Amino acid sequence: METKAVRLYGKKDLRLEAFELPEIKEDEILASVVTDSICMSTWKLANQGQEHKKAPQDLENNPIIIGHEFCGEILEVGSKWQGKYQAGERYVVQANLQLPDRPDCPGYSYAYTGGDATYIILSRDVMEQDCLIPYKGETYFEGSLIEPLSCVIGAFEANYHLIEGSYEHRMGIKSDGHLLIMGGTGPMGLLAIDYALHGPTTPKKIVITDMSDEKLKRAEKLYPNQNGIEVTYLNVKELENQVEVLKQTVSGGFDDIFVMVPVSDVVADASKLLNPDGCLNFFAGPQDKSFSAPINFYDVHYSFTHYVGTSGGNTEDMRKAVELIETKQVKVANVVTHILGLDAVAETTLHQPEIGGGKKLVYTHLSSKLLPLAEMENHNAQLADILHKTDGIWSKEAEEYVLKNFNRI
Repeated sequence: METKAVRLYGKKDLRLEAFELPEIKEDEILASVVTDSICMSTWKLANQGQEHKKAPQDLENNPIIIGHEFCGEILEVGSKWQGKYQAGERYVVQANLQLPDRPDCPGYSYAYTGGDATYIILSRDVMEQDCLIPYKGETYFEGSLIEPLSCVIGAFEANYHLIEGSYEHRMGIKSDGHLLIMGGTGPMGLLAIDYALHGPTTPKKIVITDMSDEKLKRAEKLYPNQNGIEVTYLNVKELENQVEVLKQTVSGGFDDIFVMVPVSDVVADASKLLNPDGCLNFFAGPQDKSFSAPINFYDVHYSFTHYVGTSGGNTEDMRKAVELIETKQVKVANVVTHILGLDAVAETTLHQPEIGGGKKLVYTHLSSKLLPLAEMENHNAQLADILHKTDGIWSKEAEEYVLKNFNRI
């Protein structure tokens, strides 16, 4: 079968190509991809090329398909997996395979397994790690947002606090505590707010910081006070001392802090804001391998403050994310700000920081330039009318429209 895919050949060398997939082996699965959500991790991969820890060393001769937040349909099942998976079934993939002997992951390491393609072969590694997950949601695009939601779930569950009177820990954010999300208006920050409001353990108060009034106002509109939880949005751009101002918002400090931007000063300030037994999660992934920040070790010793970092979720986090989306407990559509076709993936991936906004959603079988949802009236009047019904939020109706009416690639 011929596929069209965006492949990485080296640093900033992304190419859209058509090529033949080989016949699947007994332990592989042939699948279509319908949607892929572009992740900043792919931007880092493209910048680092073969120096990325998950990329092969010979990319020039053995390119890989990029994209790891994808959703589609199973087309053909190798004999080993027949009975467990069915042709016609929708699927999502937990890209963080956690193989015992190598760092390989879909979208980073495989010649035929990645999200920015029309058709792919799911490697046996995916199934053997139990990372191919059936998905019964009503849209493909929400399936492509399960992987980033699973990363948030994993981060929330990685935080921990002491069980009083012991050295044992209770995993997860503190129930009825104070939660701070620093740099929290990007797509992952919005998912974190959503999960904090609707997850199994909820705080008493959430504070979100950023340096953009526009982003903060959008976030506040999407996630106001609800479920008895007070939500505060704060622009820290002009603050001389954000630590003091943030302490005033909760009359003290924070039990859980998520740092969503790789900025040393932000990490240092977060350290100063922890309550006793507070936990700081460095969620942001820096490109600089020597990135560091000063933290308060006096508080580590005497106040039992904790520090963790998370990179991706696990398969159980993915299954929880599937359930949350299938049951509509979270609204992942809120984080989509752009759509595009496969022919715009390379340029969009390489320019993510300059483009800004939230998630860029790829319809892999379609041809389209990058289209901001907020400017859709300038590009497609019918699609703009559909988006008007949901106040600009991507929807099932919008997806069905583009799948039916946009040009095939």
